[in-house]
Amino acid sequence: MSTHAAGAGPVLVNATRFRAAHQADWERLDALLAQLERGKVTALSAEDLLALPLLYRATLSSLSVARETSLDRALVAYLEQLSRRAYFQLYGVPVSFNAQLRDFFARGWPGAVQAVWRETLVAFVLFAVSAVLGYVLIRHDPSLYGAIIDPQMAGGRVPGASAATLRETLYHAPNGNREGVLATFATFLFTHNAQVSILCFALGFAFGVPTVMLLIFNGLIMGALFAVFVPAGLGPNLAAWLSIHGTTEIFAILLSSAAGLRIGTALAFPGRQGRLEAAVTQGRLAATVMGGTVVMLAVAGVLEGIGRQSVQGDGARALIGLAMLALWLGYFYWPRGGRDGAA
Repeated sequence: MSTHAAGAGPVLVNATRFRAAHQADWERLDALLAQLERGKVTALSAEDLLALPLLYRATLSSLSVARETSLDRALVAYLEQLSRRAYFQLYGVPVSFNAQLRDFFARGWPGAVQAVWRETLVAFVLFAVSAVLGYVLIRHDPSLYGAIIDPQMAGGRVPGASAATLRETLYHAPNGNREGVLATFATFLFTHNAQVSILCFALGFAFGVPTVMLLIFNGLIMGALFAVFVPAGLGPNLAAWLSIHGTTEIFAILLSSAAGLRIGTALAFPGRQGRLEAAVTQGRLAATVMGGTVVMLAVAGVLEGIGRQSVQGDGARALIGLAMLALWLGYFYWPRGGRDGAA
């Protein structure tokens, strides 16, 4: 067992040698904690039980060095999480599922989203630029519309459609059983949006290239829609119609894409780490981001399938959309005091 102490000057710490010296201790502690968290205390030997506090203190020492020398931020986050788990298993009371859930929404998910802010910004820029490109392309050559959006699925939202037809797609609910249709529509849209988000995340393992392509394609769809509605004088109306759910749905897709890009860049540019090690380290952070987007997609599904069809006023739609955007931005990026490390 390594017993490295942070006695030497922190500037001299080499990240590769630091990991090599302590990785075995971290992995052993992680494995022992996993056994305890599953309630398999009897599966641990006397040697394992005696090693737990020593491994915990060694991990705290590693965490201290990692913080002071500004090593990989993901490594710091991993050591903080490992130390926190060890502390509660050794000195704390058993944490219930509800407490873990509260911790996830109070600190875990927002902290992970903040950690991928660069990738989120890149995803937003890609989406926005693609939307502008889609708008310009369709305004210049409407025949390209079918290559971006299937006209059969567009529901009358095609180039050359009359303003009356386009307006009807924004304000009139389908005929028949209104509540049943809206509930079915909400389920369908939630499934579709979840698939897009999961793909953006999962395809990050291919060095992030398919994630970028999927982002660009969805941006083109957005731009193509505006290229249909703007000439009819319905651009603001479409924006309000989309905003009621879009601020949540697009945000969720951007976060899923950011998580995929984090994994993709770790694989493409692992630095001094091996590709597998980099993917595992960044994958924990990305999985936390992705796990929370399921909630956003559920909210977006309700807003899109039911709220957007029930709320007919542009002002009310825009107000709901902006309120949701402010809610998510405040929840994710509002500064939280203190660092949640191990005691």
